[in-house]
Amino acid sequence: MPSLTIDGARVAVPEGTTVLEAARAAGIRIPTLCYLKDVSAVGSCRVCVVDVEGEEHPVPACSTVAREGMAVATQSLRLTDYRRVALELLCASCVPCSEGRCADCDADGACELQALACAYGVIGDAQAGAAGVVVAGAGAGAPWEEPVLDSHPFLTYDPNRCIACQRCVGACNVAARNHTLTTGKRGARTTIRAPFGADWRTSGCESCGNCAQACPTGALAVKRRRGYRASGVERVRTTCPHCGVGCQLDLVVKDGHVVDAEGAPGPSNKGLLCVKGRSASFDFVEAPDRLTTPLVRNPASGRLEPATWDKALGLVARRFTELRDAHGGQSLAAFACSRSTNEDIYLFQKMAREALQTNNVDCCARV
Repeated sequence: MPSLTIDGARVAVPEGTTVLEAARAAGIRIPTLCYLKDVSAVGSCRVCVVDVEGEEHPVPACSTVAREGMAVATQSLRLTDYRRVALELLCASCVPCSEGRCADCDADGACELQALACAYGVIGDAQAGAAGVVVAGAGAGAPWEEPVLDSHPFLTYDPNRCIACQRCVGACNVAARNHTLTTGKRGARTTIRAPFGADWRTSGCESCGNCAQACPTGALAVKRRRGYRASGVERVRTTCPHCGVGCQLDLVVKDGHVVDAEGAPGPSNKGLLCVKGRSASFDFVEAPDRLTTPLVRNPASGRLEPATWDKALGLVARRFTELRDAHGGQSLAAFACSRSTNEDIYLFQKMAREALQTNNVDCCARV
């Protein structure tokens, strides 16, 4: 257990712990951008730099391993200047940010680069874009501006907002293990290869959107993100309804309507979601043809009519009892839903065997 000092506080951490992890364990905040716990720690953004006694230059906290006796400072005028320069360079590579057009970006208010750039005075607070950084020639139609890859049904990639932090690559390869996103080179510049163009179907992309959730700027985004801004939203923690894994997700609610879903740190999913959880877990909530009450067929008219739950459940129980008593339990079968939890499935098969007196129990989980 190496023991080190961070901003005067003594911290003991397990062997192999980074300075950033040690600081977080001690409740000390160090700003980060390219770092994402258990996903990405490439140390490319240099926003998390700290001073270590005996080191001539600041070092990245996310990739520097804590060692016995290390003395670390996370705040100083020199570190503030280092971080400001790093943020200026990152802002220069993001077209909306470099031109003071953050307010026109879908990620406005939810962009981590924007938040840090405001905090360090790189861009103005009022518009988050009274640009402290201007890149000559940037803007719509600028010669170096790259086309947006928008053919994917769920995801879009705008390389002009990308800061090459590689969090999306880590989310795809390390977390989701799809190995669809990769990095490339254009001269000395690192680029992200996102197969969201016209030939996206030939890639191994599973449309899970974990890359978009990892993106700190909105360069990679779920398309429905265009439909709302981050201001005034609230998040409601719930369980994904699509299968029995029990993935936790946050429903993003704006003006009383569910507008998006984000992966939450549940024990089974650890912040990840599949395409169903992210892009099909809530659209049915306000669907105009959604059933909101039981329907019972009127024997006189033959029409389905709204009924109370007591009436509907009473009818079902009575008819099952009649069939069981007349033809025996083996005339009935119980078919379970693969979206149910193990506990619900256990009670369901118990009811089938005890109440319906049948062993004909099956489930639609065939994947």
